[in-house]
Amino acid sequence: MIRGKVRRSQMVAPFGPGAMHVLSDGTSVVTAGLDHWFPRGDDRNQEEFRIHEWRLEQHLGVDALYSPPDYRTRSENGVNTGLTVPVLRFPTWGFCPRCRKLAKDRLHQENRPACKEHESSGRKPFFAQVPFVAICERGHLQDFPWFEWTHRSASPSCRGHRLSLRSSGGGTLASQRVSCSCNATRTLEGITSTRSSAESGPSTFLSEELEPGGPAYLCRGGAPWLGIDREGETCGSPLRGSLRGAANVYYSLLKSSIFVPEVAASTADPKVLAALQDGAIVQARHRTAVFLDKGEALPVPMLRKAAQGNAFLLEDFSDEEIARALAVLQQSESGASETEEPGSAQDPAPFRATEYQTLRGAIESEELVVREPRGQYAPSVASAFARVRLVEKLRETRVLWGFNRVFAESPYDDASRKALLRRTPARPGGNWLPAYAVSGEGIYLELDTALLGAWEERRAVLAQAELLTQRFSDLAEQRGLTKRELSPRFILLHTLAHLLINQLTYECGYSSASLRERLYVSPGPDGMAGILIYTAAGDSEGTLGGLVRMGEPGRLEVVLENALAHAAWCSSDPVCIESKGQGPGSCNLAACHGCALLPETACEEYNRFLDRALVVGGLGKSELGFFATN
Repeated sequence: MIRGKVRRSQMVAPFGPGAMHVLSDGTSVVTAGLDHWFPRGDDRNQEEFRIHEWRLEQHLGVDALYSPPDYRTRSENGVNTGLTVPVLRFPTWGFCPRCRKLAKDRLHQENRPACKEHESSGRKPFFAQVPFVAICERGHLQDFPWFEWTHRSASPSCRGHRLSLRSSGGGTLASQRVSCSCNATRTLEGITSTRSSAESGPSTFLSEELEPGGPAYLCRGGAPWLGIDREGETCGSPLRGSLRGAANVYYSLLKSSIFVPEVAASTADPKVLAALQDGAIVQARHRTAVFLDKGEALPVPMLRKAAQGNAFLLEDFSDEEIARALAVLQQSESGASETEEPGSAQDPAPFRATEYQTLRGAIESEELVVREPRGQYAPSVASAFARVRLVEKLRETRVLWGFNRVFAESPYDDASRKALLRRTPARPGGNWLPAYAVSGEGIYLELDTALLGAWEERRAVLAQAELLTQRFSDLAEQRGLTKRELSPRFILLHTLAHLLINQLTYECGYSSASLRERLYVSPGPDGMAGILIYTAAGDSEGTLGGLVRMGEPGRLEVVLENALAHAAWCSSDPVCIESKGQGPGSCNLAACHGCALLPETACEEYNRFLDRALVVGGLGKSELGFFATN
């Protein structure tokens, strides 16, 4: 029986459906699709795991968000016991550590297979799973084609012969050799490489060289996490070999949201509003909404009936109170849908407009507490920032809506990424995605847009931003991605957030992986120009108020001044400050591991689009830096 323990949050990222990971007993597995996460039964109550985040539900077009189930052997009412997230053994190929025989087993194999070649010795060694798999950019995953690669043919004639995998002791793929008892042999050199030609376009060494001189060996469309093995049915994409633990095998696609109450203030009873925003009642509201015309009020008796076993949450309120609160919620939701556009992975600003407006003020609710600082800031902060807000409490919800392979970004549409999570489309009313919510705190900073506007109009600044835009355009053209216009405002705020996070790790003791950035950027004199630096972790770290305290007057000035001073000189200067392209895809200018880069979990842009010259100025180019002249 394959069993292992994984934190619930890790089942959203990085070990969501389609991801490979190794259990404590050394078994490599792939997480099954969402179809099998919550088995039906009288002792199952999926609503217990409901996370209500109204903005993300609307944005992603789903009926609900659920956290991964926790495993329990017993409960008070006997409900939801024994729930697990299923996994399947993958790769299915393994080799005997004693005789090096290669053999394929079943995807649903529960027990570790043993090598039968050593039955006479009395101790049969267990097969060790091979360290190689094959992936394609469309998101498919399959076993490495051992027979085909060894025999240099897509349809080898000696499938019944014995394969073996041996290593000559070197540290490269050329030292790994697979052989067949028919005397065919071949090393694994080059299986992870790519190649490109003017005639065939981008391809891979595995696809082009598996059968030299023959047709390209393309991806078979395998999806073992869904129990699918489409042998012989190609998806049309080049196939690439990879180590099973390589970073490019799985990139989680996450969307996150800072919880904003649906109604900040209204004439309705807060207790009624709270009951109507309970997860079970929200689902009942959504179920009944499909039977109503647009703008039609939801009848209270219909809502009570749809709530079924959860109708007791509304028992203490009259129909008139509930109807009044429903009208307030309906007005709030329709207003949000008119002012808040869906946004996209490239431009999340429209979706974050509601958060931006909320964080600029002061609010105190159950899930979000924002207050103005007590006292005045010194000129070093007051002259550059129009607003500083202390976020004493926040709740962030992170949702897995798909994944990529090979590259973190792909040219494929969102629907195809979301379809990778399930074997069959979700039934009406059952369209849900895995999510988890974490609490934390943060500091919100907003630059003075008047000063920012004047700085953005400088020719040197525009030329510097255009250089990064061109760098990404070249990368986007190579990979078929959507091109982006990177504004000086965006690069400035993004780099400033990195510099402040790096400094806060020294000032308040958090690790850089515990802090995250959230950018609020849009063009124009009235556009957004804010950053939220926050901590939101699944454990107790980030809930003690240490980060908020660093945002108080008298402390924030020290953090900012030290961050700018450290950014003025990097240990890699002058090479770093004069760089015309470095980092992932050469999409950074003056930014390296010695000055501005962060752990991948802390950055929204994969450590790209950074340039500290736009923050503090370059060598002999003080006009570039926003803080060099302000």
